[in-house]
Amino acid sequence: MDKTKLDKFKNLIDNADKIVIIQADNPDGDSLGSSIALEQILTNLGKDAYMYCSVDVPTYLRYIPAWSRVQKELPHDFDLGIIVDTSTMTLLENMDSMKMAQIKSTPSIMLDHHVSDATIDFTSLYINEGTVSTGELIFDIAKHLGYEMNMEAKEAIMTTILSDSLGLTTPNVKSSAIRVVAELVDMGVSISTLEDKRRETYRKSLDLIHYKGRLLERIETFLDNQLAMVTITYDEIIKFSPLYNPPMLIMEDMRLIEGNKIIVALKTYNDGRILGKVRSQNGCPIAEKLASSFGGGGHDYSSGFKTYDYKDVNDLKREIISKTNELLEEERKKNEIIQYPN
Repeated sequence: MDKTKLDKFKNLIDNADKIVIIQADNPDGDSLGSSIALEQILTNLGKDAYMYCSVDVPTYLRYIPAWSRVQKELPHDFDLGIIVDTSTMTLLENMDSMKMAQIKSTPSIMLDHHVSDATIDFTSLYINEGTVSTGELIFDIAKHLGYEMNMEAKEAIMTTILSDSLGLTTPNVKSSAIRVVAELVDMGVSISTLEDKRRETYRKSLDLIHYKGRLLERIETFLDNQLAMVTITYDEIIKFSPLYNPPMLIMEDMRLIEGNKIIVALKTYNDGRILGKVRSQNGCPIAEKLASSFGGGGHDYSSGFKTYDYKDVNDLKREIISKTNELLEEERKKNEIIQYPN
């Protein structure tokens, strides 16, 4: 890890008393776990640490007990902001102009792990080491700087790694992530206990199960089943999001479609906003390229985007089909060159 960046990180922390940890508008296991880990590490350093997110923590993440400490209001004053698990302003759009002005006028650190160019240009320090999760990055920083991690911080970091790697099964898992998991187990973290808590929270009402069935019936496939898409309406978002994030109900089922290489779930809002979740299969690393075509970003296999550019979601779907076809063709040609080099 870059010593200059580590020194600057330590200096910014040392010179701050009240620190706000900021998640993007789409909290997930990594952003929440990273926030909790930082909160605990900073509190152990004697700092006043405060977790902020502009939206409610989704129900499916509430197996992590500390979720309730995340606040939807920024404190009136703070010395340092730490933005976790995002590097794009489009994922912070829920903040009003006054809150954003407050953040921009205060020293800030951005910690992320997505494969994309940073587009938040006002931060004092940006650290991205290509780890499987932002939580793994925080673990590395804490170890290098000798920061104490209590059990809550360790469990939160384990949660980030397991969440963003789907239990260490995604192609971006490196040996470094497995070593961190091993260290955390040696430190007393129980994977089975965390999994039991997650599974208990994942229990679904009969109404939600019936809704999942209706979503499954609405899956559309294109390009000989290589692309699968589903569209979720605003009314469904309002009704079901407090219970469960609708795309996550069926995305794993979509991955099981025969011949599938990439899946896209679109959420439509009354203000013209459309959010897209993009996942690609192992061996087809095009999710980030597809998401970036619509102003988003992420990993090769897991990405997302937000756009206001389409009045009709069908226009967006047509462009997704076209861009996916182009990217799949590029992958095909690249694999041909690898298999049959001149």
